[in-house]
Amino acid sequence: MGQAVLPQRRRRSREIALQLLYALDLRTEETPASLWALQDFDEEDGVEEYARDLLEGTWDHRIEIDQMIRTHVVGWRPERMVAVDRAAVRLALFEGVVARKTPLAVAISEAMELAKQYGTEDSGRFVNGVLGKIVRAQESPSGEEP
Repeated sequence: MGQAVLPQRRRRSREIALQLLYALDLRTEETPASLWALQDFDEEDGVEEYARDLLEGTWDHRIEIDQMIRTHVVGWRPERMVAVDRAAVRLALFEGVVARKTPLAVAISEAMELAKQYGTEDSGRFVNGVLGKIVRAQESPSGEEP
């Protein structure tokens, strides 16, 4: 991507990516490209490009990301999560851990806010807890949560 995208534009990009990741979870016959083609965006410069990058990257790495969840979060397999929470967790892990597109603290904070906005009453806390466990486990020398 050529020029930097302002924080509010990145937030909008994440929102679009979250909504489309959620749709992909429910519409299993779709692909990121086919779902993207159905959209009619009218966004500021850079928003669509970053959203598409997040969507495709998160979707392409979802197996790796889901394995992180399985490894570090006991009792919460990705398929048991509420779809919005799963999309928010995947998005944050892609953006902050896999692709390192943004500082991890920012990715977690944004995921929590999106989960609060689009998920259940407990989604923000749940997403924060899941991401916190994964980050702590990855930061410890043994790879296990301290």
